[in-house]
Amino acid sequence: MARISLTPRRSVVLRIGEWYSRRRYGKVLDPGLVYGHNPRVLRSYFGLETRAARWNALDPALKHLAVMVSSLRIGCSWCVDFGYWEAAQLGLPAEKIAMVPTWREYPGTFTETERGVMEYAEAMTETPPAVTDEMVERLLASLGEAALVELSAIVALENFRSRVNNAMGLTSQGFSESCSVRAPGVGAAE
Repeated sequence: MARISLTPRRSVVLRIGEWYSRRRYGKVLDPGLVYGHNPRVLRSYFGLETRAARWNALDPALKHLAVMVSSLRIGCSWCVDFGYWEAAQLGLPAEKIAMVPTWREYPGTFTETERGVMEYAEAMTETPPAVTDEMVERLLASLGEAALVELSAIVALENFRSRVNNAMGLTSQGFSESCSVRAPGVGAAE
């Protein structure tokens, strides 16, 4: 159950956000309703997400794996549920996405680059971050500087999303009726 009401004052910014959310996702996203309590935060957050969606130096599948690993590490069931839905929208194989919570157990399933991206996302998500020079060197060799910067920024953005959602008590919103991707102790539909 959300720790803050999901019925903020219906400002112009919120109404625009609700319209966009329904059009893009088929429903109003609970995080938007949380941010709706502060129109400046909502407007800034929407701007950030809109701009981040246009980043294109990093392969979308790699970006998605990094986001999923970060949300799983933090334990954000809302993000995991939404991430499973997003993976389907990107055309990523559900079987592979289902292995993300325990990716180390499937060495043949993920490429070296995918494994490096997930390791980096986990290390960035730790408190304090546990990124090593060796991780960065390997990723620089396989991704290049622009993609590594984008990877770092998207992991940081997912940390922001997951931590706010978790702190506000947001749980799965039903984007995936039977989400097979779960963090320990985090169900898909709560």
